[in-house]
Amino acid sequence: MAKQHDQQFKEEAVKYYLDHKDLGLRGCAENLGIGYSTLSKWVRDYSTNNGTIPTRGSGNYASDVEKENARLRRELRDAKDALDVLKKAISILGK
Repeated sequence: MAKQHDQQFKEEAVKYYLDHKDLGLRGCAENLGIGYSTLSKWVRDYSTNNGTIPTRGSGNYASDVEKENARLRRELRDAKDALDVLKKAISILGK
């Protein structure tokens, strides 16, 4: 799964690149520990959206309630997965 970066990290990464253009996109991305294409997209988004980077996806929530709902959905999914594993183990051991 791809790592999610928050809005602040994205904006600071773009500002780092703008302050260190002599390193190039690739050099800045390597220094920040992110992919070249990721930084390239953020820079493009930043320049086409008046200095902001639109966010969406699992790492960016409109409210704390949405964030908590997503956390609870993940927790429920993980619990269901664990239950399935236990059921399979019981059926194997029961034979």
